[in-house]
Amino acid sequence: MFSNMKIFVSLTILALGYQSASAGSLLETFGSGANAFTMEFVTIGNPGNAADTTGNPNPAGSVAYTYNLGKYEVSRGQIDNANAAGNLGITLQNMSSFGGNGLLKPATGISYYEAARYVNWLNTSTGNTAAYKFDGSGTFQLWSPGDAGYSANNMFRNSQAKYVIASSNEWYKGAYGNLDGTWNDYPTGINFPFTPPTSVTGGTAANTAVYSQNYFAYIGPADITNAGGLSPYGTMGQGGNVGELIETAYDGSNNIAGERIERRGGNWYDGAGALDASTRYYFDPSNENASIGFRVAAVGVPEPSTGLLVVLGLSGLLLKRRKTGTV
Repeated sequence: MFSNMKIFVSLTILALGYQSASAGSLLETFGSGANAFTMEFVTIGNPGNAADTTGNPNPAGSVAYTYNLGKYEVSRGQIDNANAAGNLGITLQNMSSFGGNGLLKPATGISYYEAARYVNWLNTSTGNTAAYKFDGSGTFQLWSPGDAGYSANNMFRNSQAKYVIASSNEWYKGAYGNLDGTWNDYPTGINFPFTPPTSVTGGTAANTAVYSQNYFAYIGPADITNAGGLSPYGTMGQGGNVGELIETAYDGSNNIAGERIERRGGNWYDGAGALDASTRYYFDPSNENASIGFRVAAVGVPEPSTGLLVVLGLSGLLLKRRKTGTV
């Protein structure tokens, strides 16, 4: 009977839309059949946290809600599967000279608009609302007051969408934030003033990151699951490996279609300065670069504890019945 209870609990968790991954993370599944793939997310809690006033922009990192942030950068394999399933036509940079085109390598050579189309497919293929607006010719547009999900505070993002490109504050909190609301200088949890993580070509050791590599040695980025130590919240590669596109316009306004957006995090050949909380760059949304990828966030979703409370309640009921001999 105990075996039956475990099966019931597992099925209940799946029915709630969550699957167990590593500790503190969640797996979401997209596509189907040969094109099915998963993305792993970590939960960023402490909603309504105070912003960091020592980084860039200033203030930065205050997020009013709990959300899930991609544990890893989006991979080439995830783009390939989405292309096949959704006929997206997204092109990737040929990285043959920089470590190869393995499926677990970060997806680079993708413009902001292509990243937005990919995220839209994540939403629409799972019955959710598209995050970003494109007209009939494929041109990026602002959401307008007549659109359901319009928000005057962010005209790039539809407020009813689940999956999004991580915003400036969402990305910053996941990279530099501690669970107690304090802040670090680097995405691997370093809180000593400007003491960077150890430079490596790959691996998962604590307080390491893939940066300061010789560009002309043609090493390239590591696999997304082998890109250094984790942040306090459990993300990997927000410092080094590849730079990352941010949803937010560089000036923070999100009110002009086509304006320059933010990117940050540094890449495998950048120095330590590109990884710290005071450094960010701007990027033309139509440009593509071999050293830049992106990360997905999931917003407007229940905290894992909500589903687990239901499961625990149901499993407790089963245990009670077993003890009384009714199961």
